Amino acid sequence: MGVDRIAGDDAALVLFSGGQDSATCLAWALDRFARVETLGFDYGQRHRIELDCRATLRHGLATIDAAWGRRLGEDHMLGLNALGAVSDTALTRETEIGFEASGLPNTFVPGRNLVFLTFAAALAYRRGIRHIVAGMCETDYSGYPDCRDDTVKALQVALNLGMERRFVLHTPLMWIDKAETWRLAQSLGGRPLTDLIVEESHTCYLGERGARHAWGYGCGQCPACQLRAEGYARFTATD
Repeated sequence: MGVDRIAGDDAALVLFSGGQDSATCLAWALDRFARVETLGFDYGQRHRIELDCRATLRHGLATIDAAWGRRLGEDHMLGLNALGAVSDTALTRETEIGFEASGLPNTFVPGRNLVFLTFAAALAYRRGIRHIVAGMCETDYSGYPDCRDDTVKALQVALNLGMERRFVLHTPLMWIDKAETWRLAQSLGGRPLTDLIVEESHTCYLGERGARHAWGYGCGQCPACQLRAEGYARFTATD
């Protein structure tokens, strides 16, 4: 498909890390679009093991629903080692997770989501895809400024101006918490999808896959594990 043709409303590109949020976003996209491709980034993240979960999750999603399997298209992986090289954070260095003087957690990777969405738009341009789906969330977001709705809306304007396109950036998790994210997954794919996310997705910032908890694998102590565990507990208590 040439760059002069936009596929319109039938195709989406999902930023797919291998985590709970991106797996839920992929299911959300498969439920809505006729063709869905995925994009992952290797930026030297400490929890790079999340990338090893992507293929299993894609296969699992394709088998949960035959229509999803037909809609699931190509997977793409981009190396962004430069992002990790300029980042001195707890996600790109072996250092204790804590808070900076600014009040932000040191797991914040400056510019990460801005870079991710820019590269996603460049790929979508080449692939003839209009819709870009990402798991940013302003409810359980640890204060990361590049997860805010205002940031995503501003970037959508900039990308459309800079590429002369009409991309739509979708963030289906923006206004829901982790318990509601589990409920969204259940509404999309039932117990098979929530079980798949528990067993095969990765959230832990430390890349720990040894300990199996009710909500999945992880150290159980880092902020990402705590959010996932608390959300799962609220989800199972009511559902």
